[in-house]
Amino acid sequence: MILVDSSVWIDFFRGVATPQVETLDRLLGAEPLAVGDLILAEVLQGFRGEKEFNQARKLLLTLEQVDVGGQEIAIQAARNFRTLRERGVTIRKTIDTLIATRCIESDITLLFSDRDFDPFVEYLGLRSALAEF
Repeated sequence: MILVDSSVWIDFFRGVATPQVETLDRLLGAEPLAVGDLILAEVLQGFRGEKEFNQARKLLLTLEQVDVGGQEIAIQAARNFRTLRERGVTIRKTIDTLIATRCIESDITLLFSDRDFDPFVEYLGLRSALAEF
């Protein structure tokens, strides 16, 4: 399963051509894709019009749903944040730490374009869909 981060979905819905969006285009319908609850909220809150909101909602709800948080993930996310900070890396957004940790703990590949995930790949074993597909 591949979890697609909001950074990729936002570019996808805006029609921005990136390697990540091209990968998403190839994977849609060919590989099992998932959307996290927090990612769903991040993506949908960006739509101004009701029509676009509903079209995106319908597409995203066809994907497997992943609950990102929970007590154990929150604790491990804090550990991961601290580990990276000890290496001189500060992650800008807590939500990215939660998403990366859920993927690491559940052995889920992540498709992302947000640079905050790179240290999780480099130091903590997060699997990147760009590297695999």
